[in-house]
Amino acid sequence: MQGVLTGFAVIAVVIGVGYVIGLRGYLGDQGREVLTKLAFHVASPALLFTTLAKADLSVVFSSRLLVTALSTAAAAGAFVAVGVVRHWGVGRTTIGALCSSYVNSGNLGIPIAVYVLGDASLVAPVLLFQLVLVAPIAVTVLDLSGDGDKGPLGRRLLTPLRNPIAVGSLAGVLAAATGVHVPSPVMDPLTLIGGMSVPAVLLAFGISLCGSTMPGKGPDRAPVLLSVALKSFGQPALAWALAAGVFGLRGHLLLDVVVTSALPAAQNLYTYASQYGVGERLARDSILVSTVLSVPVLVVVAALLG
Repeated sequence: MQGVLTGFAVIAVVIGVGYVIGLRGYLGDQGREVLTKLAFHVASPALLFTTLAKADLSVVFSSRLLVTALSTAAAAGAFVAVGVVRHWGVGRTTIGALCSSYVNSGNLGIPIAVYVLGDASLVAPVLLFQLVLVAPIAVTVLDLSGDGDKGPLGRRLLTPLRNPIAVGSLAGVLAAATGVHVPSPVMDPLTLIGGMSVPAVLLAFGISLCGSTMPGKGPDRAPVLLSVALKSFGQPALAWALAAGVFGLRGHLLLDVVVTSALPAAQNLYTYASQYGVGERLARDSILVSTVLSVPVLVVVAALLG
């Protein structure tokens, strides 16, 4: 239980600092936007590269990752299906699908993996899957669904190569796959810059809460409730059913899969929403509510399967 509480306490403190910054206006009217752009264009790509360049890519072939991939696709697909029927729009539906399935495997998943699962590397398969596949696909969809002239087909097909998140992820995977040693004069500055990513995202999220209404109200009520239900209950339940019923996982292997699936929506999803100017309130409210709900859900999961 200490790992769950410790992970949430760290996040809550940093978000609280961001809220105070926004309340006092220390960063001015553009503070949130500057932090968001810093995270999206500079810090997050650096963090993704340094993380993936040193990763063991063999984890992509684990059965646990397959469970994660299937449960992620199912949760996201359920939201997309409803979004298409309800005409929520491509961008808004994409953000909602991410909030329904993209877990906080980094700044929250790592401490929980250490204190609850006993091994920080257990979140690596989920982290790699989301960084290498889910995030590049999602931001590409957001790029292509934007308003205005989208340009010729060839330019649109090269969209992932112009997105800093995708570029950072793909460069890191390439370095790990080829075994290239990145020299310290290159890696050390990137590591230092990447260290700004999580704090910047959390601070921007805290600033966004200033003057905001209670979550789950207004025109985003339905998509928020749907994404929270899928993320907090649907995805971990499906992961448990697949892991135990289909793949026959038991003991710690089963606990690992369900705990990682029960993590709340990642804070960096708000960065994506802000960067593309779509579904910002949906992302903010979904992240906030799923984070609050994940505390009792993770406690129950750890008690039943631990």
